[in-house]
This record gives sequence, structure tokens and C-alpha cells, in this order.
Amino acid sequence: RLGLERADTAEKALTVIVDLLGKYGQGGNCMESQMEFTYHNSFLIADRKEAWVLETSGKYWAAEKVEGGVRNISNQLSITTKIDREHPELKEYAKSRGWWDGEKEFDFAATYSYVNTARMTTSGGRYCEGYKLLNKHKGSITSEIMMEILRDKESGINMEGGFMTTGSMVSVLPQQPNLPCIHFFTGTPDPAR
Repeated sequence: RLGLERADTAEKALTVIVDLLGKYGQGGNCMESQMEFTYHNSFLIADRKEAWVLETSGKYWAAEKVEGGVRNISNQLSITTKIDREHPELKEYAKSRGWWDGEKEFDFAATYSYVNTARMTTSGGRYCEGYKLLNKHKGSITSEIMMEILRDKESGINMEGGFMTTGSMVSVLPQQPNLPCIHFFTGTPDPAR
């Protein structure tokens, strides 16, 4: 929210977020219940001209500029070797912890999480299912198709059970500055409605 308030481009919003992360860190419970559950964050940040993915691990972070096609995030790190901006000590910290030898190509998701990055787009998790659904419609994605994807329960994108998806948002950001941006939000606690 502060990125939206304080920046007029996607990249400036990314800078706002990483500056706040550096100053205040991150944390806090992800649930309103008494069960303690925390994890780090991923952000899709877009304006009319460009889009970025920002992923965090503690105070460390990596950002990938989206160059085309489709891109999604889920509750796992997904930035691998294409890193366009990074925390200045990202790689040194990984070396000091023994997570990266400093010689092989640096892979953020593989280094800062337990995910096998070779299986991210082939296994059955939410990230993989979102990737498949977006690629199925690549080149012809409309706001209606995005709404269908975000309503999809079979893929796990619209979660039910212990963790529930309680809202979704679809934005249309025309590149022409004279056209308005349009934002759709769910008006119920279940995006399938």
C-alpha cells in the first residue's frame, strides 16, 4: 500500500518497498487465529509500462523485471537466476551461511528456500497450476479469463479449508495514458462468487 501511495512507477514502488524492508524488516502472523504462522513475501508490481516481481527472505530480496509473456507468484520463492535488482549483501550473506559456494550460478529461490527450482513449473502446487493456466491463455488473456483463473478451486489458486482465499483483484492497465485503468475486486469472502 505504501508503494502505491509513494511511487508513480512500478520500479519506484519496488524501491519504496525494499527501503521499508531494510528499515523495518518484515514479520508478523499471517493468520488471525492463535496459531503462529509466518512466511516471507512475493509481490507483483505493475504500471502501464513495466512489471516487476519482488521476493523477500528476511531483510534480503531479489527483483526480476518481467520482460514479456506471463508471470505469476504464489507462496514460494520463484525468482531463480534472472535477477535484475537485489539486496546489496544478498550473495555474500548466502555464502556466509554456506548456502551458495560463490562459484555456480546464483539461484535466489534455490538458495533462499527449500524448493527444487527445476520442479516449480512441473509439480502440482499452486505456483505450477497458476503457471499452467496463464500459459494456456498466453497472448489472449482478458480480465474475464483472469477472473476465471482466480476463481479456480481445482488448481488450489482459490483455496478452501484451513487456509481460504478471501479476495482477489484483477487490474487492466492500458499502455495508452489517455485510457483509464480499471480495477476489479471481489465483493464477497469467496472469489468463486
